[in-house]
Amino acid sequence: MGFSDYPFPDPEASFGDPRAFPGHGEVLAFIEAFAREEGLIDVVRLGVEVVRVERVGERKDQWVVEWRRTLETPEALEKEGFEAVVVCNGHHTQPRFADIPGIQKWPGKQIHSHNYRYPEPFQDQVVVIIGRGASAFDISKEISKLAKEVHVASRSSDFEPGKLDEYDNIWQHLMIKCVHEDGTVAFEDGSAVLADVILHCTGYSCSFPFFDANEIVNIDDNRVGPLFKHVFPPHLAPWISFVGLTSKSIIFLMIELQSKWVAKVLSGKVKLPSMEDMLSSVKEHYVTMKEMHRPKHHTHYLTPQEPEYLNWLAAEIGLPPIEEWKLQMYSLVMKCIMSHDGGYRDKWDADYWMSQSMSTNLREGTFNIESLPNS
Repeated sequence: MGFSDYPFPDPEASFGDPRAFPGHGEVLAFIEAFAREEGLIDVVRLGVEVVRVERVGERKDQWVVEWRRTLETPEALEKEGFEAVVVCNGHHTQPRFADIPGIQKWPGKQIHSHNYRYPEPFQDQVVVIIGRGASAFDISKEISKLAKEVHVASRSSDFEPGKLDEYDNIWQHLMIKCVHEDGTVAFEDGSAVLADVILHCTGYSCSFPFFDANEIVNIDDNRVGPLFKHVFPPHLAPWISFVGLTSKSIIFLMIELQSKWVAKVLSGKVKLPSMEDMLSSVKEHYVTMKEMHRPKHHTHYLTPQEPEYLNWLAAEIGLPPIEEWKLQMYSLVMKCIMSHDGGYRDKWDADYWMSQSMSTNLREGTFNIESLPNS
């Protein structure tokens, strides 16, 4: 967490909770403090919606950006010209729902984790959660305190379906097979429940409503492409780029490296390969994905090539490789978070693992999650 020149505060100086694994409120406070202290507030136009980004004629280095001030004069449009555009609108705004046979006639309620705020609305209800990511794990633990039953469905096969020993009311299942008009949710493992709510923790769809995506990039099942190293469209580089499309990574570190790479390319300090070489690299990535039987919507997932990608970015901008202990620590942290142990924040001994992070054993990777100490 944090940036190379602006680390996340030590536990004693944290934004509220001194434990590791900060909540969303603490992360927001950190980002706001970073923006204030780095002078970003003065150069970021808040309360503005970008409605159009378009090339001027056939030129690659002239762009028109049109926006409206949503709070002041939402009907009045303003525009300005730029030589380059960096798209940083993220990919957590357009919820992606699972396609479930029979869902049109299912009588229960459906929501996406994007709209989840508090567990109280699920009091005494039977809830089916779809997903096996961080949101699914966190929400299932939180609502289990109030819900009657929580059933977590996933396409993953790296677990044993059934009731979790650590909880009285959480079950794991294979993916939903279909749903019925009487409210029943049937799972691929043969089990079924009568549910009140299906909560989709199924990620997001990439969306760029402000430009003609077909001119800049194509979006096919969340594959935004072609993009060289997930950042530059070869036919328009370097005058348009994308930062933050990748996921399953050390997010702040990844965004910092991508941003510095874009800045150095635009300033002429780093040169991109030829358009042909960039396109060849993209095609090679697609072939590798196919050989690994990875679905198209995982195109921008960095796992398991994250170390290689981060170190490639670091080398491009003249930085040393990422310390191995950081990569190992990230892997261990994710295993800890993805456990169904609701007390992982209290059990994580930050001092112990920071000391281990500098040890030879950790750098060589000779550790495992079972060695997590109890504080």
